[in-house]
Amino acid sequence: MKLLWGISALLLYIHPTDSGTAGFIKSPLSQMKVIGGSAELHCEVVGYPLPEVQWWFIEGEEHDETLTQLFDGAREDHVHINATYIAHATSSIRLSNLTLNDTGTYECRASNDPDRNELKKSPKIKWIRSQANVIVIELPVITANPPEVSNLTSAVLTCNLTNPASTVKESHWTKNGKVLENSRTASGALYIELVLNKIDVNSGGKYECVFLTDPVAKKEIEVKTAPHVAAYKHSEHGNEKDKASMVCLSHGYPYPTDWSWFKVETDGTKVPIINGTTDNKYEIKSTPNRTTLVVQDLDITQDMGDYMCAGTSDIGTNFDKIQLRVRSRLAALWPFLGIVAEVIILVTIIFIYEKRRKPDEVNDDDDSGSAPLKSNAATNHKDKNVRQRNSN
Repeated sequence: MKLLWGISALLLYIHPTDSGTAGFIKSPLSQMKVIGGSAELHCEVVGYPLPEVQWWFIEGEEHDETLTQLFDGAREDHVHINATYIAHATSSIRLSNLTLNDTGTYECRASNDPDRNELKKSPKIKWIRSQANVIVIELPVITANPPEVSNLTSAVLTCNLTNPASTVKESHWTKNGKVLENSRTASGALYIELVLNKIDVNSGGKYECVFLTDPVAKKEIEVKTAPHVAAYKHSEHGNEKDKASMVCLSHGYPYPTDWSWFKVETDGTKVPIINGTTDNKYEIKSTPNRTTLVVQDLDITQDMGDYMCAGTSDIGTNFDKIQLRVRSRLAALWPFLGIVAEVIILVTIIFIYEKRRKPDEVNDDDDSGSAPLKSNAATNHKDKNVRQRNSN
């Protein structure tokens, strides 16, 4: 019995019979934005049945208000509304390309009364409402000096904020989106500067002066340097009939907008290399900071030599050289043939040495002083002559 009571209580909790239980679990928050920016408001409501959520725009004074319901795509597609109805009702409104006319009060309304949209009947339950203000202000004026740094050896970057929307809590500089920690200041100064004592290839990039106000105010200054082109390897090797790849990299800001390759002849003449020739001899692959030249079907007489890569930006042009060496297809046999030749020479030397050493050893034995042994044949011959005289 207790189990049945528990199940009944759970069902009543999940599916309440009272339709007046709609309520906000998340309300929109007021925001301050700048012209051209965007604002997004969120609203979440619970209740059974699931409440419907609407967005309204209120402008004017309290006694002279004008209410306008907002739909997705309103204001020339500057209003975008997204809603989901699953466990509870969720809705968000996004305002893009803000103008001063977008300033006002935005209201999130919700109701689960079946007659909520009936014009001839009064709804039993009023719409519940939650409001937020969106204030659109003009962009703060930041005077940056110089507006751009181009191919200089040193510079001083300055920013002056003239009409902050609120108190400046902090200011700092960033480079390519990363905060320069040594530039942070906790004061409410409206003027900051950054000293670049030595501008090299690593100093180029996008610098921003940032003032932490509400909303954040910032200004960009580009520091441009001449392109720095360097070969990944200044010497490349390849076997005849194979292919070879040569790579060049670029550092600094901005990256080259155009890459070129040349074959340097013995007399110093630079012959341009065209990508995708009819015989597919050359293939060039380039990105803003990298270029690769692939030479197909290497020829030991035509392809060996110096190659030049050149990168060009709006600041200037820089280049580097790569030496290509082409080896014969039989080059791998030369070490083996060298070893065989060494073995043959060594065996020949040993053979000649042994050949000349044997006669010398025989002479050494004769000079040792030992008397030769008498032969028995001579004794027998003498005895034979004595027997012949006796018989006569």
